Amino acid sequence: MQATGGIAGAQAADRADLLQPNDTRGVPIADGVKQGLGPAGLQAGGPQGSGLTRAERRMGGTLRWFSRFPRALPLAIFITIFAMTLLGVWAIERAESDARRADLEQLAVEAGAALERRANANAAYLRSGAALFASQDSVPVPMFQTFVGQLRLDSNFRGADGIGWAARVNTGDIAAFENRMREVGVADFAVHPLPRADQAYAVPVTNLQPETERNRRALGFNMFSEPVRREAMMEAEDSARPTASGRVVLVQEGDVDAAGFLVYMPVFHTGADGMRELKGYIYSPFNAQDFVDSAMQGMENRAVQMAIYDETVAPDRLMAQRATGEAGGESVRKIVQIANREWVLELHSLRPATLSQLSLIALIAGLICSTLALAIAWLLTRQAVEARQVIELLEEQAAIRNSLTRELNHRVKNTLANVLSIVSLTRRRADSIDNFAESLDGRIRALSATHDLLTQSEWGTTPVRSVIEVEMAPYAQGRDAVVEMNGPHVELAPNDALSMGLAIHELATNAAKYGALSTAEGKVEVDWDMVSDDLVRVRWRESGGPEVLQDRKRGFGTDLIEKIVAHELRNPVELVFEPTGVRCTMLIPVRSRSEFVLRAKRMKQRIDRAQA
Repeated sequence: MQATGGIAGAQAADRADLLQPNDTRGVPIADGVKQGLGPAGLQAGGPQGSGLTRAERRMGGTLRWFSRFPRALPLAIFITIFAMTLLGVWAIERAESDARRADLEQLAVEAGAALERRANANAAYLRSGAALFASQDSVPVPMFQTFVGQLRLDSNFRGADGIGWAARVNTGDIAAFENRMREVGVADFAVHPLPRADQAYAVPVTNLQPETERNRRALGFNMFSEPVRREAMMEAEDSARPTASGRVVLVQEGDVDAAGFLVYMPVFHTGADGMRELKGYIYSPFNAQDFVDSAMQGMENRAVQMAIYDETVAPDRLMAQRATGEAGGESVRKIVQIANREWVLELHSLRPATLSQLSLIALIAGLICSTLALAIAWLLTRQAVEARQVIELLEEQAAIRNSLTRELNHRVKNTLANVLSIVSLTRRRADSIDNFAESLDGRIRALSATHDLLTQSEWGTTPVRSVIEVEMAPYAQGRDAVVEMNGPHVELAPNDALSMGLAIHELATNAAKYGALSTAEGKVEVDWDMVSDDLVRVRWRESGGPEVLQDRKRGFGTDLIEKIVAHELRNPVELVFEPTGVRCTMLIPVRSRSEFVLRAKRMKQRIDRAQA
């Protein structure tokens, strides 16, 4: 019992020392230095808990910030200056955009006024023509030609195909009307298409000046048969003023799908009874694009994209458009009155090729300033980091010496305590010097083999498979398939690996002397699996060996496994001597690496960087 307490006490003290946060015994070297443990064992932050390391407290305020944030602070300075630059560029571009919008609105006013002036001039010509036809019972072709010629359409009425007269002809009088037109010199004159049965009259194109091949195509066309023209004529009759039609394709265009419109002015005859009767319409046909181009003379060089729609913005309502480049972001809409009908004038500013000159200058200047600030901040950061590393190096060297001395003393004490416990227990069970030496030698070697593994990992975690392989290596050499190992990758803490190594050694030694490993037919199976996130189960099973005697005496290996190992692992160990072979099940805790790992390698790297 005294020996059992020796190993248990030594290893329990080992675990306790490793896990005590306020004790320097067993504390990882890097962690100890990070906490600022100097020769006096004081934390660098001081008793007031200022949160600053001793190296930072010895540096100036500016360098302290640069050393604390060696990457973030220079980058933050660069981003701040560059963000201010971008904000300035945005403000400049916003002002440029507002200027373009103001210019666009002014251009929309000018364009709308030009279109309305052109439409009003046409309305004035139609009103004078309506007065002529209202005052005469009939207007012969020569008289109408003289009237239109005096209007000087070539110079004052650009954009229109001319001025025409369309008489109102009752359905029953169409044949007689066609004969009269042929008699006055209009060969092959015919009204087309004829009115529907529900229409009382037709409004054919009777005369269209100037007489051109293009205008002669329209003679005889019954404009009242087409819905868009009919709607405009009826609106003009009701309002008794010039009225424009919607989007149509003029008969003069032939097969060309070009947008056009007509402006109608009704002509009435007042009878003796004072009743007003519609005689017909004097009208003007327009190619919409020609009309807009003529109205916009003098604005051809304005950098803008223009589109004009009939009443609403839609692809099928497009009347005309003008573009000198790709449209940009600003746009303006304006309603224009064209002969008692609304047009929508839509203007878009052209997309600038690049930023404005002022914005480019501001952007380049800001980028240069940001880069210079970044370079200066980076130099300050290097200076601050180097200064901090020099100060920390001096502190860490003293801390490393103290920590290594304490750690070595602690490890030696634990190892000697384990050895003394094993010697004491082996001596009690040995019946001869040879038996004592052999048992002691095997257990010391098992402890040494596991120590070698822990040293290789710098007393960090050790895989379960590695511990089993090291302990089973002397028994598996030169034999085929006697030891089978299977399980996931699981790493154990140093003390737990030592305890498991001792248990595997005792089981292997027993199997080599009396169990499955003593015969060629014997086999040992060792498998392990995770019971939970912090517990692994290791199972040892022997088969194919000699029959296990049930009246055997209890040995040191049994006590070691059932008492010492179980105590160290803090979980019961199930050890069963079945006739077919020994079976053992151990539950081993899986601890967090941060509880015990020595970070000497990381500390060495930090020292090397500081000295570089």
